[in-house]
Amino acid sequence: MKKIISILSLLLSASLAITAQKNVGDLDKKIKEFDAYTQQALKQWEVPGAGVAVIKDGKVIYIKAFGTRNLDTGAPANTETLFSIGSTTKAMTAVCIGMLVDEGKLKWSDPVVKYLPEFQLYDPFVTRDLKIRDLLIHDSGLGNTDFLWGLMDIPESEILARMRMVKPTYSLRDGFIYQNIFYIAAGQVIERVSGKTWATFITERIFNPLGMTRTATKLKAIKDDNYTKPHMKYDGKIQVILHTKDDAVGAAGSVWSSITDMAKWTVCMLDSSKYAGGRLLNKGTWMEMFKPQTLVTSGEFYPTQRLTKPNWMTYGLGWFQHDYMGHKINFHTGSLNGLIALHAQLPDQNLGYYFLGNYDHAEVRHALMYKTFDLFSLGGNRDWSSEFKTLYDGIREGGQKQLEKMESQRVLNTKPSLPLSAYAGKYTDPLYGEIEITATETGLRMNINQFAFANLEHWNYDTFYGKWDRAWDGKVWAQFLLSPTGKGHTASACPGADDPPDRSRLRG
Repeated sequence: MKKIISILSLLLSASLAITAQKNVGDLDKKIKEFDAYTQQALKQWEVPGAGVAVIKDGKVIYIKAFGTRNLDTGAPANTETLFSIGSTTKAMTAVCIGMLVDEGKLKWSDPVVKYLPEFQLYDPFVTRDLKIRDLLIHDSGLGNTDFLWGLMDIPESEILARMRMVKPTYSLRDGFIYQNIFYIAAGQVIERVSGKTWATFITERIFNPLGMTRTATKLKAIKDDNYTKPHMKYDGKIQVILHTKDDAVGAAGSVWSSITDMAKWTVCMLDSSKYAGGRLLNKGTWMEMFKPQTLVTSGEFYPTQRLTKPNWMTYGLGWFQHDYMGHKINFHTGSLNGLIALHAQLPDQNLGYYFLGNYDHAEVRHALMYKTFDLFSLGGNRDWSSEFKTLYDGIREGGQKQLEKMESQRVLNTKPSLPLSAYAGKYTDPLYGEIEITATETGLRMNINQFAFANLEHWNYDTFYGKWDRAWDGKVWAQFLLSPTGKGHTASACPGADDPPDRSRLRG
């Protein structure tokens, strides 16, 4: 009897060994396939440099850097090269708030004014009723206010002070519009409650415990030259552009990191926030991060939905969510001009993905996300890179056609109502700041808040049109409205119709 049991045991061991070898062989094959697909996709999207990591069952099964961090110098990117992680910072900020909840220092349902009494909004009711949770889920009722950091250089305190002048777009908790500024407020709450700045808190409580030694809270905090430059295509070719000033964005999206460090963060967040020395959050609080908090409308979601066709779209605490092949995806993009990121989870398959890149709105990041989920878990062989390339090329072509149509409707042979010198002067607004107009030989020079500049030519009537000095930002309109007497007038400016979708949004 013992011999029979021994033989059966040997057979079982052999069978398990053969199965393990087969699984290892299958994984190696998938990794090689994914690597080849990634290289081809990056080439297809013309991405100068990138970093990609895949995490499965708590292990980093794929991590690699590609291309150059700077097209002008050709300096190679490696797995320690720093990229902007943009709005994937938001999940980190939400975890910081969760830590304070775990410590009993605040509650998700606490009014924000309990900690930031100076944070006043246009509607007194919303000021009183806005909760800590609301800061993280884009349901405040306010429209996009990125002009407060994208068209001016003012400190966080002034940004938050100006929110009192922003009229609501919808009722509190009655919709979803992506709102970076409220994450800045969340950073201020962290400082007020902990006694430490958001930058210090996140470094001490997340970066240090996880061993994220190649991570900085902002561009200016980087201590070496192994970081990427942003790239964008304009004037017909891909070029290096200037970095977006990220100081004021802070808790909404200013972190820089390497793909090696972001793989550590991905492992931690997949495994209920555990790391070698403990865990960042109580398990219940970690689970709260990924609970759907509010519905996301189609208009506020990604164009990828046209192909993935989700049944539902929600937002957690720093995470977009939707269904895919019967599974829940948690993910978030990050976008500053010329820099992109994407962090994603397929939690029930213990599968994670992270992408860093240095080319503006290259949606290869989405393509590789779905390829990761298909290849390493769910099956399927769709060529997401080609499908998304066709989708986004069509969106850009549509935008170009709109621009051409708009420009074709120009009324010719009109003249300004006043001499150019009469439009010169300073136009001020307590919310939007100051536009200074000076007359030139060929048109007008516009200076917005000593931050953004453009040369404008007469378009028709009292409207002027031209390019920003930073040519990659596209074009801008300026329109003047004269008083009935013609002696006083007001000015307004808005981006041109050729601006790519979501350019102003950190989430991309």
